[in-house]
Amino acid sequence: MLSAGKIAIAIVLCTMALFYHDILMRGDDGEPRRQLCPDGLLFNDKASLFTYPCQYPIDVDCGSRTRTQPPIPTEDCPHQFGYYKVGDRANCGQFKNCAGGTAYVLDCPTGLAFNSATYQCDWPDLVEDCDAEAYLGFKCPPQAQGLVQPVRFFRAPNDCQKYFLCVDDRPRVNFCGPEQAFNELINACDGVANVTGCA
Repeated sequence: MLSAGKIAIAIVLCTMALFYHDILMRGDDGEPRRQLCPDGLLFNDKASLFTYPCQYPIDVDCGSRTRTQPPIPTEDCPHQFGYYKVGDRANCGQFKNCAGGTAYVLDCPTGLAFNSATYQCDWPDLVEDCDAEAYLGFKCPPQAQGLVQPVRFFRAPNDCQKYFLCVDDRPRVNFCGPEQAFNELINACDGVANVTGCA
């Protein structure tokens, strides 16, 4: 049975948990106490019993809880844990995974950019803080007056296997497989022998 003092402590801790994103309640020895999630992770009060309750911010709905602990940055990481974009608007293809304050720099697949909103590599035109034209080094040519196409294809000037899709006039890069080249006559990859200037 809990004493009046223990009940009062539990009420205070539960009240604090209503306002902090990163408070985890622990009571392994029967004594409730406040414990913070590791810096960069947030307490998910909806986590299942067998799931670690401290999770990345995109996986946690904090509701009205808005406060977090002060960050514990390192030379390479703004928080001890998390995923962070590396580079500027014209260099969007790298990100770092911070684990215990150590940064591990990773590359997105060629032509994709790190999306901080989803923690995934995505088409650069779908990433808010990426300039797809600067990143890919390609600007979609203007469309003819009166003939607007939502998707257009262009072979890369110096690489027959590489081509650009212009989706709503924003570029995306793609590549043909081995022994293939992009054929502008059919707007698809084709055998190298079938593509003028690529054999």
